[in-house]
Amino acid sequence: MISATVNSVRDYHDVRTVSQLRSGPDHALRKRLSFQAQLVRLGGRWFLKHRTRHDATVEQKRRRAAAAERLVPNPPPDTRTLTVDAGGVKADRINTPYSEPDRHVLYLHGGGYIAGSPALYRNLTWRIASAARACVLSIDYRLAPEHPFPAALDDAVAAYHWLLAQGASPQRIGVMGDSAGGGLALSLLLRLRDEGIPLPAAAVALSPWTDLALTGRSFTVNAGADPVVSADQARRFVGYYLAGADPRSPYASPLYGQPEGLPPTFIQVGSDEVLRDDAVRMTDRMRAAGCRVELEIWPRMPHVWHLFAPVMPEAHRAILRIGSFITEAMDDRRQAQ
Repeated sequence: MISATVNSVRDYHDVRTVSQLRSGPDHALRKRLSFQAQLVRLGGRWFLKHRTRHDATVEQKRRRAAAAERLVPNPPPDTRTLTVDAGGVKADRINTPYSEPDRHVLYLHGGGYIAGSPALYRNLTWRIASAARACVLSIDYRLAPEHPFPAALDDAVAAYHWLLAQGASPQRIGVMGDSAGGGLALSLLLRLRDEGIPLPAAAVALSPWTDLALTGRSFTVNAGADPVVSADQARRFVGYYLAGADPRSPYASPLYGQPEGLPPTFIQVGSDEVLRDDAVRMTDRMRAAGCRVELEIWPRMPHVWHLFAPVMPEAHRAILRIGSFITEAMDDRRQAQ
């Protein structure tokens, strides 16, 4: 496993991060940021944080997301993307030449529960499909405020049931999400377990938003350092999504759930993200419950840096590690049966 070959699991109280790995196959995880990463941080601070700081409405956010969507590179020509109805949820099914027909990843996009779409993530999801050798189902779940909590979670559950109905084995399914989608992926696991639905083989959460009560220390101390996420805007997103619901409901904020019995989980986050402690505390809670969980804190990486794979070598390395984790977890689950 990754943890067997590289000491990639990081306790919050262990000041080491993946930048200090110097043995095993991941010696390439370097402390110094690539030049491309430095440019992305600068660009993110200006275009994604500074220029949007005055966006006050959901429509403004969605217009910016739509504009960004037009700039996202298309997948390679040999990638097949098919729009499907996944149990009443619109979704894109992505296959590459490396995808194996019996391996699946359910992908839940980010966007603060108010914006985002599978199209915005099309340059990431095909890479996940190749790295994990799987067919990716990227769902277009309902957004707030038109569809507040728990609509997004209901759609994720419906899409998972649809995969099972299509003949997918839970042993060959991974659940993955980023930011709000990362928290949604973990909430999905809790709900599937509570409802007695067979759990997937693995979960991956990128910079996950696990605490909508916003109690993490990094939410304050990293507010200036985070080059992408605005803490003030995140507070507004909570109101749109919850619409008065309890922010400590485990199905909204998985940090407050009981994670016993959840499948192997891989979490990646940047060291100066406002959501860093959401990832760290979720890891601690899962580990205390006896779950297998691996956390990587990447130095100075921007929020969900994986989206910048066309230009950032750190994104490529992170995606390869995700693929390895999902592949190995699926293989382990199958061998255990």
